[in-house]
Amino acid sequence: MTKYVGQSIKRKEDYRLVTGTGQFVGDIRMANMVEAVFVRSTHAHATIKGIDISEAQALEGVHAILTGKDIDGKIKPLVQFESHCALPPNLVEAINPTIHFCYEDVLAKNKVMYVGQPIAVVVAENRYVAEDAADLIKVKYETLPVVVDPFKSLEIGAPLIQEHLQSNIQSNFHVTTGNDLQSLKDADHILKARIQTPRVSSNPLETRGVVSTYENRTDQLHVYSSTQLPFEIRTYIARSLDLVEQQIRVTAPDVGGGFGPKGGVHPEEIMVPYLSKLMNRPVKWIEDRLEHMTSARHSRDQIHDVEVAYNRDGTILGIKDHFIIDSGAVNYFGLTCAYNSAYHLRGAYKIPNYDSTCQIVLTNKTPNVPFRGAGRPEVVFVMDRIIDMVARKLKMDPVEVMRKNMIQAEDMPYDQGILVKDGAQLIYDSGDYPAALDQGLKMVDYEGFRERQKKWKKQGKLVGVGISTYVEGTGAGPFESAYVTIDGSGQVVAYLGASPQGQGHETVFSQICADELMLSPNEITIRVGDTANLAFGAGTYASRSAVNAGSAIQIASAKLREKVLVVAAAMLEVKSSDLQMENGKAFVKTEPEKCVTYKEIAEAARPGNRCKVPAGMEPGLQVTHYFVPPTVTFSSSVHIAMVEVDKKTGFVELKGYSVVHDAGKVINPMIVDGQVQGGIAQGIGAALYEEIVYDEKGQLLTGSYMDYLLPTSMEIPTVEKSHQEFLSTRNPLGIKGVGEGGAISPPAAIANAVVDALDPLEIMINQLPISPSKLRNWIKEAEREQYKIEVGYKDSF
Repeated sequence: MTKYVGQSIKRKEDYRLVTGTGQFVGDIRMANMVEAVFVRSTHAHATIKGIDISEAQALEGVHAILTGKDIDGKIKPLVQFESHCALPPNLVEAINPTIHFCYEDVLAKNKVMYVGQPIAVVVAENRYVAEDAADLIKVKYETLPVVVDPFKSLEIGAPLIQEHLQSNIQSNFHVTTGNDLQSLKDADHILKARIQTPRVSSNPLETRGVVSTYENRTDQLHVYSSTQLPFEIRTYIARSLDLVEQQIRVTAPDVGGGFGPKGGVHPEEIMVPYLSKLMNRPVKWIEDRLEHMTSARHSRDQIHDVEVAYNRDGTILGIKDHFIIDSGAVNYFGLTCAYNSAYHLRGAYKIPNYDSTCQIVLTNKTPNVPFRGAGRPEVVFVMDRIIDMVARKLKMDPVEVMRKNMIQAEDMPYDQGILVKDGAQLIYDSGDYPAALDQGLKMVDYEGFRERQKKWKKQGKLVGVGISTYVEGTGAGPFESAYVTIDGSGQVVAYLGASPQGQGHETVFSQICADELMLSPNEITIRVGDTANLAFGAGTYASRSAVNAGSAIQIASAKLREKVLVVAAAMLEVKSSDLQMENGKAFVKTEPEKCVTYKEIAEAARPGNRCKVPAGMEPGLQVTHYFVPPTVTFSSSVHIAMVEVDKKTGFVELKGYSVVHDAGKVINPMIVDGQVQGGIAQGIGAALYEEIVYDEKGQLLTGSYMDYLLPTSMEIPTVEKSHQEFLSTRNPLGIKGVGEGGAISPPAAIANAVVDALDPLEIMINQLPISPSKLRNWIKEAEREQYKIEVGYKDSF
C-alpha cells in the first residue's frame, strides 16, 4: 500500500479557495441579520467625560447603541489568557517572575488607553447606516499625559497606563546559567550593543470578523469567528457573559491568515455574541483595514542591551542581556513572547554563560501579542548580529565564528542549561547544525561568491552575503485532540481541535490518517475549526499543529485500525493477526477473497444483539485521542541572503535567498516549502519595509498602506530550499514544526548581507527595518567616522 506521508500531494482545500467557493466570515449571510460598527477612541490616553448618542439614535435603521456604561456589570473585562500565561512551579522558582494583573474593558467605561480602543458599538440595518450613526456619536474626552516610549514609561512619575498598578512594569523575570560575570572578566574582548526590533502589524489577507446568532429555543449561541482558537473563544465568551460553555458553539470557517494576532480573544468577539443574544437576531461585524492597523494587536517591539564576552579566536564565552518589551496598554499573553526570546537567544550556539533579564512595559499603544515566530525573530536578529559584529571586530569571516561556536552533531541531545516555558529542561532533541551550514554554503557557492564579490566591488557593485541560523522550539503543548470514526457508509471522518488559516490541515492530516487505515487521502474527510466536533481542543499557533494534531490523528487512526481488525476477525472467524487492510477492506492474508468492507464492519460494530464488538470494548468504530507532548521539539534552519546595495539611494535589492531547513519528518514537502516561502516573505517585510510608528501623542502615523509598507511579489525572490530530516524523539512520527520558521531569520540574514555589501565601511545595523532613509543615514554616519580616522581627527574638547 502506498505511503502518503512524505509525498507532495495536492492540497485538498485549494479548489474551493482558488475558485471562490470557500466560506469566510464575511461571506456569511443570514435572515434578519444586522451589522455592527465600533466607535473607537481618537485619543491615546484620556478620561471619558460623556458620550452623546442622541443624534445617532435618531438615524433611521439604527437598532441599538451600547456604551461601556450600558454593559457595566453585564460583561466582564478581558484579562490575560490563562492557557498561555500559566507557568509551572519549577519555572517560577527558576526565573522568579513578577507578573501584575492587567485588563481591558470590552467597551471602555472610564478612560481609554490607546488610539483605536472600542468605546461604543452601533447596530444597524446594514454597515453603511451603522457607520453613519457612529460618525454622529460625540465623545467628550479629558486628555491625560501620554507615554509611548518604554524608557519614559519606566521613569518615576510616568503616567500610569493601568491605574491600579504602582508602575508601568507589568512583568519581569531573570534567567541565568553558568557565570556571565566571570566570562566578562576572562574574555579578551567585550562587545556592547543596543539591538532593537520595531513594532509591526500582522496584515493577514482577511481581517478579523465575527457573526453570531442566538437560538432562543435552546438558549444557544453560534459564533463564527475568523480565529485561530475557537475553543479559547468559547471559553472566554462563557466567562465574560456568565454562560456555560455548552450554550456556545464557535466555528472558524475558512480563515484567510492568522499569524498570531488572531490567536487570542478580542473585545469584538465578546461584544457581538452579547448583542445577538440581547437582540435575538444574527449580528455581524467585519473589521476594515484601518481598524486592523489601529486595533488588531501588534507585535515584536523589543530593545536589547547586550554585553558579549569573546576571545580573539572568535570563541564567545558569555552573553549578558537586558531587554524590554513594549507591550502596549495590556499584556494578554504573560511571558509568552518574553520567555520565548530569553530561552531562544543562544540558538545553535554553545555559549555556556548566559544571563537574561526582561521587563515587560506598558505604554499608550495597541496591545502587543505573539506574531509568527513569537519572540524568536527578535533574538535571532540579536544573536546573528552579535556573530557578525564579533567576526568583523576580529577581521574574520562570519562563517569562521559560526563554526567556532556551533553545537556539534555529536553533542546531541544538547542541554542548554535552562528551562523551556513548559518547565522541561531545554534540551535540543536532534539535528546537525554544522552540516546544515555546510549544505547552505554549498547551495550558494560561498567560496566562489567571495571571489566574485571582490571583482564586483572593484567595479562599484556593492554586493554582500549574510547568514542567519536559528533553533526553534515547536509543537508546544498543552495537548491536541483527534476523533476518528468510520460511519455507517464506511466513510472515514476525522475531527481535530487544530483550526487552520491556510496551512493545509485537510491535506496533511488526511495523509497521516490514510497511511494508518490503508486508504487514499481522498477517502478521508477532515473536519476542523468547530467546537461542536470535540470536547476539547487547543488550536493552531506556535508551529504546533503537525506535531500535536498530527500525532493525535496518527495514534487515534492506529487505534481505530486495531479495532477494525478485531471486529473483522470476529466477522470472518479468524484471528486479527491473520488479517490485512487495504482499499477499504479487511481480508485474510492467505485467502484475499475472504474479506469484509469498512461499511460491513461498521454495520457489525453497531450496538445491538448482532454487534460483533468483543465484550469490554465500546460499540462503534470511533476513537478519540488527546496527544500530550512531553515538551517542545526543536526545528532548525540556515538562511543565506544575497543583496546589492545602492549607496546613493540606500535601496537594498535581494539578489538571492537560500534555506536549509530541518522539520523532522516532512509530511508534505510541497506544503512545507510553501510555508517556508510565505514565512520568508513576512521576514523580508520585517527586514526592509514594515514598522508601526506612533507620534509623541500616541497617534498612529502608519495607519494605511500609504505609510505602512509591505513587500509585494516583485520584492520576494523565489527561495532555493533544501531539507534535512532529523527526526524528533518526542512524537511517534518524528515531526518538528515548520509554520513560523520562514519568518524568523530573514531580518538577521539580510542585515548581515547589507553590512557585508558595504564593507570595509564599518556600518552598524542594529535596528529594523533597513529602510532607504535609515540606511542612507547610517552610511553617512559611518563615512564621517571613517573620515575622522583617515585625517587623524581629534576632538578639540
